[in-house]
Amino acid sequence: MANVRILLADDHAMLRDGVRMVLESHPGFEVVGTADNGRDAVRLAEELQPDIAVVDVAMPELNGLEATRAIRNTSPETAIVVLSMHEGEEYLREALRAGAAGYVLKRAAAKELVGAINAVRRGDKYLDPALTDTLISDYVRQVERGDDTPDSLTERELEVLKLVAEGHTNRQIALQLNISIKTVQTHRANLMDKLNLHDRTELVRYAIRRGLIQP
Repeated sequence: MANVRILLADDHAMLRDGVRMVLESHPGFEVVGTADNGRDAVRLAEELQPDIAVVDVAMPELNGLEATRAIRNTSPETAIVVLSMHEGEEYLREALRAGAAGYVLKRAAAKELVGAINAVRRGDKYLDPALTDTLISDYVRQVERGDDTPDSLTERELEVLKLVAEGHTNRQIALQLNISIKTVQTHRANLMDKLNLHDRTELVRYAIRRGLIQP
């Protein structure tokens, strides 16, 4: 059986070298290229056509999610495993939406990455087991607080939610939507009440989770 050809993309040299050692110590794995930024990862994926690309989320030039989307477009036969330090549901959701087949936490890379590569090579999805409890807890919290969906919000509330999450002030939102600052404040209060959220940080997380903005 032919070796599994792997492209490894991470901007931290020590971590990249460590992951490469782990992979190359496993029979049947061959690291055919490495990249320290997202743009080079996309270029090398198109040039080398590896079976698997292991891609770090946080990279310069193109982040891992942008690189994942680009690789899926230019090298559709390459399956992608995302390496991430983030355990939140919103990051996992965005990685899968970008086209990743696997999601492994950096702190567990040495233990989980081999299994992830074998799984996605078979055509399966792979989720780091450490995320299971986090996802269940997030779901329980949403149920307990009666978490809503964008469809139950008005069109104007969705507009305000997106702009708040993008970091605009009440004054900027008022100017952009041609409404009064007081009306913006009313919409924000209604959003908080409907979604049972308590501050802007929770609004941002909600907007990311629902795909209204990119992380």
